[in-house]
Amino acid sequence: MHLTARSLLPALPALLVIAAATACAPQDTSSEADASSSASSASSDSSCDPGALATEAKGKLTVGTDKPAYAPWFQDDDPASGKGFESAVAYAVAKALGYEKNQVVWQTVPFNNSFAPGEKNFDFDINQISISDERKRAVDFSSGYYDVRQAVIALKDSPYAKATTAAGLKGAKLGAQVGTTSLDTVNQVIKPTRQPAVFQKNDFAKSALRNGQVDAIVVDLPTAFYITSAEVPDAKVVGQFADSAGAAEKFGLVLDKGSALTSCVSRAVDGLRTDGTLAALEKQWLSDAVNAPVLK
Repeated sequence: MHLTARSLLPALPALLVIAAATACAPQDTSSEADASSSASSASSDSSCDPGALATEAKGKLTVGTDKPAYAPWFQDDDPASGKGFESAVAYAVAKALGYEKNQVVWQTVPFNNSFAPGEKNFDFDINQISISDERKRAVDFSSGYYDVRQAVIALKDSPYAKATTAAGLKGAKLGAQVGTTSLDTVNQVIKPTRQPAVFQKNDFAKSALRNGQVDAIVVDLPTAFYITSAEVPDAKVVGQFADSAGAAEKFGLVLDKGSALTSCVSRAVDGLRTDGTLAALEKQWLSDAVNAPVLK
């Protein structure tokens, strides 16, 4: 992430929210039911009928996300609007589970708290949280609902704006949000010679970039396009990485460890991928990545 996607500004106007077949990595059409550490351990004959789901509140589906809820994942800091990629995905999953929009309750959950050990106050959390083995020790994940690419942003007049490889960024002062795969990409893929700056939120990373405190920041690709289009127009997307930290990266819905809902939620996500819903929502809400070269 989550790591990642973060701004209080309104989302891009519709005319700027474009899509193409190259918009990030394409949705995988194969089943990812094993993405969760416990999906396979859920009872195979457990019912996914809404009346049988053991949700936080009877007859309701409680969904967590951080606040502020940033574009392009959410619009106008309002997860309940159904606008923005993750808001739309959350309601699509809810519908697949048998819950209408008025039966979805949103809960504020800080990013790092969502996958920390301990009992959860949500049925699932959606907040640009990448599936990882380390996180799966503390929580369950659904199948992946979005294939992630990490990207580098630098000011247009920076010498690092012309970088074409990870090696070309090694001397840069880089920044990323704490606890995210963006920071993992800095440390494991770029491996800079200077200690990276670590920020609690991407808002602070963006400010540091504007003020020249860092040479470049790493965020997920849709966030990179939003930042350079709407928030820091003096910056550019230097490029993207084909794989984050050397492996395919996916955002997944977070559930309590051992949740009885995990297999049902994964089944819903798999269905949305198979019927083309996830691809359609990606096309509607996430920006075109065609002008982001791959950094080798």
